[in-house]
Amino acid sequence: MTFGFAPSSAASLSAHAASAHRVLEPAEWAAAGIPLLRNPREVVNGLHARHRPGPATAVVAVLDPDERLCASASFTRRSAPADGWMFRNALLAQLRRVIPHDLRRRTPVRTAVLLYCREGDARWTEEDGAWMWGLRDACTLHGLRCGAYITLTRDGWQVLGEDRGGRRPSAGSAPEPVALAEAPARIPRTGGVASEVMRRAAAR
Repeated sequence: MTFGFAPSSAASLSAHAASAHRVLEPAEWAAAGIPLLRNPREVVNGLHARHRPGPATAVVAVLDPDERLCASASFTRRSAPADGWMFRNALLAQLRRVIPHDLRRRTPVRTAVLLYCREGDARWTEEDGAWMWGLRDACTLHGLRCGAYITLTRDGWQVLGEDRGGRRPSAGSAPEPVALAEAPARIPRTGGVASEVMRRAAAR
C-alpha cells in the first residue's frame, strides 16, 4: 500500500525547488507550436515606440488574427529570483486590466506576445525560460493563444526559438516615431461630403 507515503525531506526539497522555478527550456518552447509572427520587426518597432522599455521592463501585447494590436501594457520586473509562477501572475494581472478574456471561445482567436528588455546578450537564460512558462500559462488562463517571446538587449531584438532578429531597435536605442512604426490610416473610398472633407484635409 502506498497511501500515506511520505517522501524524504531531500526529495521534498528537490520537488519544491523544481516547481518554484517553473521554466521552459528552448526545446520545450519549440515543441509547443508557438505561432510565427508574419512581421516581427513591425511588431517590435510598434511596441518599442509605444512603451519605450528600459532594462527589466516587460511589454505584453494582444494581437488580432491580422496581427493588429488590440491592447498592450508594460511593467517593470521586481528584483526577485526568476519564477514562472510569479511572472504568470504579473502578466495575467496586466492582461485582465487592458482586455477582456476570451475563455468563452472554443478556440483562441487573439494571440499574446511578450517583449522583454534585459541586460546581457540574446542567448537563452533561465529568466527567459521563466517568462516563457509565465506567458504560456497566462494565455491559457485568459483564453488567448501563446505567441512569440522576444528579448530586447543592447545587441538588438531576437525572437527566441526562431532565427529572426535585428539590431534596431535595441535596449539603448531611441524609439522610431510612431508614424513610422504604424501603417498610415486609410482614407475611405466612398464618395460624398465625407470624402471631399478628407481630400481637402489631406491636401493641406
